[in-house]
Amino acid sequence: METVEEYIKKQKSPQKEICAKLRKIIFEIFPQAKEEMKWGVPVFDGLYYIVALKDHVNLGFSIKGLTKEEIALFDGSGKTMRHIKIKSLAGIDKKKIESLFTLIESKIK
Repeated sequence: METVEEYIKKQKSPQKEICAKLRKIIFEIFPQAKEEMKWGVPVFDGLYYIVALKDHVNLGFSIKGLTKEEIALFDGSGKTMRHIKIKSLAGIDKKKIESLFTLIESKIK
Protein backbone atom coordinates (compact mmCIF):
# COMPACT_ATOMS: atom_id res chain seq x y z
CA MET A 1 0.00 0.00 0.00
CA GLU A 2 1.46 3.33 -1.09
CA THR A 3 1.94 6.00 1.58
CA VAL A 4 1.27 9.71 1.17
CA GLU A 5 5.02 10.34 1.25
CA GLU A 6 5.57 7.82 -1.58
CA TYR A 7 2.75 9.38 -3.61
CA ILE A 8 4.28 12.85 -3.33
CA LYS A 9 7.84 11.63 -3.91
CA LYS A 10 6.97 9.96 -7.24
CA GLN A 11 5.41 13.10 -8.75
CA LYS A 12 7.25 15.25 -11.30
CA SER A 13 8.20 18.88 -10.65
CA PRO A 14 6.52 21.21 -9.97
CA GLN A 15 3.63 18.93 -8.88
CA LYS A 16 5.84 17.23 -6.27
CA GLU A 17 6.70 20.54 -4.59
CA ILE A 18 3.12 21.83 -4.82
CA CYS A 19 1.76 18.64 -3.20
CA ALA A 20 4.36 18.84 -0.41
CA LYS A 21 3.55 22.51 0.26
CA LEU A 22 -0.22 21.88 0.32
CA ARG A 23 0.27 18.96 2.72
CA LYS A 24 2.34 21.23 4.97
CA ILE A 25 -0.39 23.90 4.93
CA ILE A 26 -3.05 21.30 5.81
CA PHE A 27 -1.04 20.14 8.82
CA GLU A 28 -0.35 23.74 9.91
CA ILE A 29 -4.11 24.37 9.96
CA PHE A 30 -5.18 20.89 11.15
CA PRO A 31 -2.30 19.44 13.22
CA GLN A 32 -4.44 16.42 14.18
CA ALA A 33 -5.64 15.70 10.62
CA LYS A 34 -6.06 12.02 9.75
CA GLU A 35 -4.08 11.42 6.58
CA GLU A 36 -4.67 8.38 4.39
CA MET A 37 -4.41 7.17 0.83
CA LYS A 38 -7.94 6.84 -0.56
CA TRP A 39 -9.08 6.73 -4.21
CA GLY A 40 -5.36 6.57 -5.05
CA VAL A 41 -4.64 10.06 -3.68
CA PRO A 42 -3.83 11.65 -0.28
CA VAL A 43 -7.03 12.39 1.68
CA PHE A 44 -7.24 14.35 4.93
CA ASP A 45 -10.06 13.79 7.45
CA GLY A 46 -12.19 12.48 4.58
CA LEU A 47 -12.89 16.11 3.65
CA TYR A 48 -9.89 17.25 1.63
CA TYR A 49 -7.64 15.69 -1.00
CA ILE A 50 -4.57 16.45 -3.08
CA VAL A 51 -4.17 15.05 -6.58
CA ALA A 52 -1.25 15.68 -8.93
CA LEU A 53 -2.32 15.92 -12.57
CA LYS A 54 -0.42 16.44 -15.82
CA ASP A 55 0.07 20.21 -15.57
CA HIS A 56 -1.34 21.17 -12.16
CA VAL A 57 -2.42 19.97 -8.73
CA ASN A 58 -5.99 19.96 -7.47
CA LEU A 59 -6.72 20.66 -3.83
CA GLY A 60 -10.14 19.15 -3.23
CA PHE A 61 -12.79 19.99 -0.67
CA SER A 62 -15.99 18.34 0.51
CA ILE A 63 -18.90 20.63 -0.44
CA LYS A 64 -21.46 19.02 1.86
CA GLY A 65 -23.73 21.66 3.35
CA LEU A 66 -22.47 24.53 1.20
CA THR A 67 -24.78 26.97 -0.55
CA LYS A 68 -24.70 27.40 -4.35
CA GLU A 69 -22.82 30.68 -3.87
CA GLU A 70 -20.22 28.96 -1.68
CA ILE A 71 -19.86 26.04 -4.10
CA ALA A 72 -19.16 28.60 -6.86
CA LEU A 73 -15.84 29.39 -5.09
CA PHE A 74 -14.52 26.04 -6.35
CA ASP A 75 -13.76 24.49 -9.75
CA GLY A 76 -15.20 21.25 -11.03
CA SER A 77 -18.65 19.75 -11.18
CA GLY A 78 -18.54 16.96 -8.60
CA LYS A 79 -21.64 16.27 -6.52
CA THR A 80 -19.78 15.85 -3.20
CA MET A 81 -16.29 17.24 -3.83
CA ARG A 82 -14.94 20.26 -5.72
CA HIS A 83 -11.40 21.62 -6.07
CA ILE A 84 -9.13 24.54 -6.77
CA LYS A 85 -6.36 24.22 -9.39
CA ILE A 86 -2.80 25.13 -8.53
CA LYS A 87 -0.30 25.35 -11.39
CA SER A 88 2.83 26.53 -9.56
CA LEU A 89 4.34 26.97 -6.11
CA ALA A 90 3.90 30.72 -6.56
CA GLY A 91 0.24 30.06 -7.34
CA ILE A 92 -0.44 28.78 -3.83
CA ASP A 93 -2.62 31.42 -2.18
CA LYS A 94 -2.38 30.40 1.47
CA LYS A 95 -4.91 33.01 2.63
CA LYS A 96 -7.49 31.80 0.08
CA ILE A 97 -6.85 28.17 1.05
CA GLU A 98 -7.22 29.00 4.76
CA SER A 99 -10.51 30.81 4.09
CA LEU A 100 -11.84 27.81 2.13
CA PHE A 101 -10.85 25.45 4.97
CA THR A 102 -12.60 27.77 7.44
CA LEU A 103 -15.73 27.74 5.29
CA ILE A 104 -15.81 23.93 5.09
CA GLU A 105 -15.10 23.50 8.80
CA SER A 106 -17.90 25.94 9.70
CA LYS A 107 -20.38 23.71 7.84
CA ILE A 108 -19.42 20.43 9.49
CA LYS A 109 -19.38 21.54 13.11
